[in-house]
Amino acid sequence: MNKFKFFVIVPLLALFFSCSARIDGVVREGGAADITLKTALEPRTMALIRSIKGFLGGAKDEPVLDGDAISRSMSSAPGVKAVSLKNTGPSALEGAVSLSNVGDFLASSSAKGRFITYSEGRPPGSSSIVISLERDSAPEIISRLSPEVEEYLSALMAPVVLREDSTRQEYLALLTAVYGRPLADEIAGARIRVLLEFPRAVTKVQGGTSRGNRVEFDIPLIDVLVLENPLRYEVYW
Repeated sequence: MNKFKFFVIVPLLALFFSCSARIDGVVREGGAADITLKTALEPRTMALIRSIKGFLGGAKDEPVLDGDAISRSMSSAPGVKAVSLKNTGPSALEGAVSLSNVGDFLASSSAKGRFITYSEGRPPGSSSIVISLERDSAPEIISRLSPEVEEYLSALMAPVVLREDSTRQEYLALLTAVYGRPLADEIAGARIRVLLEFPRAVTKVQGGTSRGNRVEFDIPLIDVLVLENPLRYEVYW
């Protein structure tokens, strides 16, 4: 892989290892959605990525998270209508992602290639979104975000792309041995916080909490990277 590709893809990799991520979204009738994202790296994660970029000749003043590069790469992902991300610091960014239909996000033509299932009905409780991640399908889904992401996650030994049956503790022990305990601790403590708003009152939620037409998920990042158990989140409204 050439250096240009590296500098485009490393920020995408950093999003997976972000230690502070907040996602807010509005799901509309018909399945379209608007998402706002705020994310920042913790010091050890930022230092690791900056070190790798420096080794390959990157300038010291380049942002570790490059909003423009991430926007360009994500804009071609399935289901994405528009992306606009900007840097708020060298290792932090925020912005918006517009989806034409949440069920098409990172989807392939096969039913197995979808990790979000969207259905809509008129009676209360008949509309739903089901989000599921498991070891068999996750590597393909990640590769559709950008083909090189899987390669770099493999270099960091993430079981989600290596198809390994590691436990969370086994993976953290491996990170500690290779990169040191401080980085492993950052990843162990990282969480993805998601707040979604739906067209009407939520009647049932699995994996999160609801209030009125809003649902909140608080997801440990280590659960996504390892997938020791399949992840499944459901919302009905």
